[in-house]
Amino acid sequence: MAFPIVLAYSGGLDTSIIVPWLRETYQADVICMAADVGQGEELQGLEARALAQGACALVLEDLRDRFVREAIWPTLRAGAVYARKYLLGTAMARPIIARRQAEVAKQYGAHALSHGCTGKGNDQVRFELAYAAFAPELPVIAPWREWRIHSREDALSYAAAHGVEVAATKEKIYSRDRNLWHISHEGGPLEDPGFEPPPDLFLLTRSPEEAPDRALYLEIGFEAGYPVSVDGEPLGAVELVERLNEIGGEHGIGRADVVEDRLVGMKSRGVYETPGGTLLVTAHRELEQLVLDRRTLALKDQLGARYADLVYEGRWWSGEREALDALVDRTQQHVTGTVRLKLYKGNIIIAGRWSPESLYDVSLASFGESDYDHADAAGFIRLFSLPTRVEGQRRELGKPDQLAFVADFM
Repeated sequence: MAFPIVLAYSGGLDTSIIVPWLRETYQADVICMAADVGQGEELQGLEARALAQGACALVLEDLRDRFVREAIWPTLRAGAVYARKYLLGTAMARPIIARRQAEVAKQYGAHALSHGCTGKGNDQVRFELAYAAFAPELPVIAPWREWRIHSREDALSYAAAHGVEVAATKEKIYSRDRNLWHISHEGGPLEDPGFEPPPDLFLLTRSPEEAPDRALYLEIGFEAGYPVSVDGEPLGAVELVERLNEIGGEHGIGRADVVEDRLVGMKSRGVYETPGGTLLVTAHRELEQLVLDRRTLALKDQLGARYADLVYEGRWWSGEREALDALVDRTQQHVTGTVRLKLYKGNIIIAGRWSPESLYDVSLASFGESDYDHADAAGFIRLFSLPTRVEGQRRELGKPDQLAFVADFM
């Protein structure tokens, strides 16, 4: 065997042409490493495809459970959402895939790692930060930063010239990424932010117009912030996400059209389908609202934004993420309970929430009889308004040195 290169392989257009390009350019053997993170039927025939393209072997790793437990659940519990709408499906998967690729490269004694990420995107950073964490001694070959192929049209021409069969065409040239959490759609006519996605773009979700005419009630159970059940039935991590994807997709839940800011500096447009994830994020937030105090909720909002940036930028394998996870764990100790959702034509309506850790006290919140003494509010407002009243007096008197600090303000 010539010196081997381990390629992160999906079987899509880019990695399909990278196999012969690596062999020609580096006179190397190519070992394709593919990760099952929930692509489903996309993995069928992958080994035969890789070998036909010139790879000497395909290593297929089932990382679905690891993906959910080690990436999706921590990100969900942190409340991380990027660009106000993006639930980070692609960004979460890359560090899990790249770590395993680095481990495979060491097992095979590879001389280099390679990926099919473009020089414009975020994934190159996500992959290479993971390589740096787990195989810092191995060089990285990124063909899109080296070769003379400048567009997907060029890539299709290269594939045709080298007899490489690919599913993409010049007429239907969307770039897609699919896993257990979502499917993303980019490229082609979607590069115009004013272009409305056509109905046939979507693969996981019905349009709201075609969703059932009858609402569905759904209950999701959590323990310490981890999803554990659907409609009272305990489910494993992978099965739970798959179940919610099916239910949410049927009811038109989880479509997001996002103009986002890439790490390299440009804005891009992506259309995402995250049906189960959207249900989970909604239910988790609602349960937190019931069991966390106001200041902790505010902290979670700040933490979620920072966590989202960390995930988006590929800084998963870092001390910062471990420190944030420790803080998240503390906030999630009491996030146990059940949230009922009502699904109707793309809408998620909160229909109820219950928790043994609830901070909601009916005797305090009720407009009826309670132990709450309304007269206590007067003293609270007097103290709470003190800075405002001092400001008001200054405004009336005109100059700060003319303030009469009257005793009844205290």
